[in-house]
Amino acid sequence: MFPLESVRLPGEDLPLRIFEPRYGALVRECLDGAREFGVVLIAAGREVGGEDARCDVGSMAHIVDYQDLGEGRYLLACEMRQRIRVTSWLDDDPYPRADVEVWPDEPGPTITGDDIAVVEDRLMAIFERVAAAQEATLPSRSELLGEPEPGDDAGKRLYALSSRVPMGQADRYAVLAAPSAAKRLDALRDAVETVAAMIEFQLADGGAPD
Repeated sequence: MFPLESVRLPGEDLPLRIFEPRYGALVRECLDGAREFGVVLIAAGREVGGEDARCDVGSMAHIVDYQDLGEGRYLLACEMRQRIRVTSWLDDDPYPRADVEVWPDEPGPTITGDDIAVVEDRLMAIFERVAAAQEATLPSRSELLGEPEPGDDAGKRLYALSSRVPMGQADRYAVLAAPSAAKRLDALRDAVETVAAMIEFQLADGGAPD
């Protein structure tokens, strides 16, 4: 397991620079096997040095490329895949370890393309508000929000859309930990409204959001 100070959603890329001996050992073992490890959010504490408190919902990272820098140091290019849930934490010897299970979306109300489009429209309105304040040219909708991949279900599309929203880590975790696609849509709606309120506050205070 690799605890981080940020939430990583399925479908996102994850670059990592490995320099701690314990994670060098983790990488060596992964490279000799399935090239996979779990990633979870640190609830309290720091990435370096251990003694952190960890959340129990995360994602599997698959190593797609790496550079061995010697002396247990690596540069990794990873892709986040299935969502996982920790069933029990084990001793951190020689690195953080846990028993996990893949956690697919649970059944729930059907999410339609129109449901997702409402959130996309709201998000585009926010981007347009920022662009107007900065007197900037806004990229196209497809550049900002991406396009659904063939065969993607609503749950995967919501992960992909969430990865493009400048939300905080608590909101990202709420998206990740939502048990169903319907609950993920609710979490994303809440996150988008939080972003909108923050931007309006910044604009009212005389600033221009980044």
